[in-house]
Amino acid sequence: MIRTLLWLMLATAIALTARASDPSALWHIVHDRCVPDEQMHHDPAPCAAVDPAGGYAVLKDLVGNTQFLLLPTARVGGIEDKAILAPDAPNYFADAWAARSYVNQRAGRDLPRDDLALAINSIYGRTQDQLHIHIDCIRADVRDALARHAAAIGPRWAEFPVPLAGRHYRAMRLAQPELAGTNPFRLLAADVPQAQMGSHTLVLTGAGFDGRPGFILLDDRADLAAGDNGSGESLQDHGCALAR
Repeated sequence: MIRTLLWLMLATAIALTARASDPSALWHIVHDRCVPDEQMHHDPAPCAAVDPAGGYAVLKDLVGNTQFLLLPTARVGGIEDKAILAPDAPNYFADAWAARSYVNQRAGRDLPRDDLALAINSIYGRTQDQLHIHIDCIRADVRDALARHAAAIGPRWAEFPVPLAGRHYRAMRLAQPELAGTNPFRLLAADVPQAQMGSHTLVLTGAGFDGRPGFILLDDRADLAAGDNGSGESLQDHGCALAR
């Protein structure tokens, strides 16, 4: 326990001084510390978890009490990286959804699925060049807007009727309780040329349709001229007001 706390303190110090200026800071934390520590000591610190077989790690983010990040243990640049669409690529969104248990632990209770969201930012809305999916609570106003307009969300991409956090998103309904066999990156890539993937941001939140559990997948494309840097993370609440 003491060793883990020391690792967490070290990771915090490293991140505070490096993340703003070093776009590889997250990669070095996972690759240089979490993975070797798991291999040598069966202790993933400073990460919360390392899954060698699954090819990912889960790391507590510095921002907020409940926010975690899921990162590949391989070098993967971000949403624009062709590796995420390879035939044998892990389904990082499925792994991130399973990792919501860490958010629940920090929140002190199991949150409803529509209180939780996963987000990956565009190349313009991130500071790190290692793919990372933000796992945290959703903003209450965003959750409520999605619920009010759920009937407008179908099985194919369509414009969402109202702005979310001041931005216009497309939405898609996933009528399934889990993400096995469904990769949000592939759903975007089926509709967007590879060369444009990097300018997009994806947000996934749990939902219910006709009493059955499902998901809502949201997509926005960065428009720098309009002040939109493609940061779907803005739909999350790192203060997790819904947990209170």
